[in-house]
Amino acid sequence: MSNDRNPSRIERYSPAERLNHWITALTFLLLSCSGLALFHPALFWFTQFFGGPTWTRILHPYIGVVMFASFGALAFKFWHHNLLTRNDIVWLRRIADVVRNREDRLPEVDRYNAGQKMLFWTMIATIPALLLTGIVIWRPWFAPYFDIGVIRLALLLHAFCAFIMIAGIIVHVYAALWIKGTIGAMVRGSVSRAWARKHHPGWYRRVTGGG
Repeated sequence: MSNDRNPSRIERYSPAERLNHWITALTFLLLSCSGLALFHPALFWFTQFFGGPTWTRILHPYIGVVMFASFGALAFKFWHHNLLTRNDIVWLRRIADVVRNREDRLPEVDRYNAGQKMLFWTMIATIPALLLTGIVIWRPWFAPYFDIGVIRLALLLHAFCAFIMIAGIIVHVYAALWIKGTIGAMVRGSVSRAWARKHHPGWYRRVTGGG
């Protein structure tokens, strides 16, 4: 869909979608800082941003519930754009060309490339797992109902899923900075036709009717 105010640009994300994304991003950042503070003594100083260690422990799980709900809305909206296709498999096999920015050697990309799709499905797996394991270790509300062995296993899985998710988001942010215009799309909501045609030609052709 073209931007009515500027026909040279195409709408990529609506205001509601951008708000949803930034709520998820903000809660992820808060969870990462508070979780790392509780995970390792070297990062305990992060607790000062939450009003001290007690408030960090109190707020962390509630922020997690907010992120789960926020990402759930995103997942419901975009899951069908993230289904893997044959082109995505080829894209992954040619990852060396991706790193070298040789897009002419890559298959046509639709709304999202294979890397973005893999991050999406990684979050689909890890965020519910973080919620479920978080409930098991959530004191004082739920932890007393579980055996100590279950709690220990939940702690291990919680930390593992958090590590996977943090690593994935770091790559996501790096890629967004690497591809100029990507962050602007989530800030302004629109991209130039040239950007869309270069990085997501399949999506560009669909939204412009082949234009």
